[in-house]
Amino acid sequence: MKWYIAKRLVWSVFAALIILTIGFVLMDVVPDQGLQQVEFQAQTEGQSGDQAVQAYEERRGLDEPLIDRYTSFVTGFVQGDWGWSYEYQQPVTEVITDTLPYSMMYGVPSIIISTIIGMAIGLYSAVNQYTKTDYAATFFSFFGVSIPNWWFGIILLVIFGSFLGWVDLDFSHRVAETADGDLTWLGTADSSHPAFIGENFEGERQIGILSPTNLKQLILPTFVSMTAGIAAMMRYARAEALEYVDAEFVKTAKSKGVSNWRIVVRHILRPAAVPLSTILVGRFLGLFLTGSYLIEVVFGIPGLGLASYEAIINQDQNLVLVTLLVPTFLVLVSNLAQDIAYVVLDPRISYGDRT
Repeated sequence: MKWYIAKRLVWSVFAALIILTIGFVLMDVVPDQGLQQVEFQAQTEGQSGDQAVQAYEERRGLDEPLIDRYTSFVTGFVQGDWGWSYEYQQPVTEVITDTLPYSMMYGVPSIIISTIIGMAIGLYSAVNQYTKTDYAATFFSFFGVSIPNWWFGIILLVIFGSFLGWVDLDFSHRVAETADGDLTWLGTADSSHPAFIGENFEGERQIGILSPTNLKQLILPTFVSMTAGIAAMMRYARAEALEYVDAEFVKTAKSKGVSNWRIVVRHILRPAAVPLSTILVGRFLGLFLTGSYLIEVVFGIPGLGLASYEAIINQDQNLVLVTLLVPTFLVLVSNLAQDIAYVVLDPRISYGDRT
């Protein structure tokens, strides 16, 4: 097991380097729009376009050879120096720490709730195969997997934001922050708080991550993110549970008068948990990370996905590469955790050195 983990770690580093190299080369090949804008602005102001371009490249370190810039970035990344974000005008590490909490506000509840609900629906559907409930659950799973998150998010915003007016169209990140801009779980603030600019009221209102106002604006993005998660978990849970519904040990338990609840939990869910463990981490984490881009763009959530999207549009190279490596690292680590969970949940599985 130790040798297997060591090999997987080496492969994870190698895979991360491959992805980093491809991303670095692509960012270098794509024409820099900022460079073109600087040259155009200099020419319209009667200045030298070549000098403006040279100053721009020196400021961003683009005047050095590609291999030198690549080596410098990799070395700095390993040492914890992730470079400077020209889009946000602050270190990339600060951009990550500032934006990641907003992604977690809807991402963590989405993963937890969709896992519980999806697994419950999948098990119930498997036990009640070919019933109306099973058909309804199957239809929902196909709907959730097929519908695009960005389109579904826009439709929900139009219905509940524009037509009904139940939610605000603009996401207010200041509602979760103190007046100084620091995130807080729950607190109070008066009308001088930046989140309440233009509002006249007496007394104080609640602010923070757990405040009613913030939770209200997180309902739609969490629901959109949950849709695909519930559908995916339901499909996998149903497929795995069906392998044990008609198993001999299940029939034996039924003949002994064991309750249906006990049969589902102990005799069906328990063996099905081994293959399902491979989905809980890797599949769901990948689903969340890829879906966060469009969800945050649609709802205007200042999370990691939106930061990465804006970095790609504005060709903020350091931020693009780091936001590319962070999800890659998480997925690689989660895949390793899946394999380890396999061994823990099923002692029959071995990677060559189990005695």
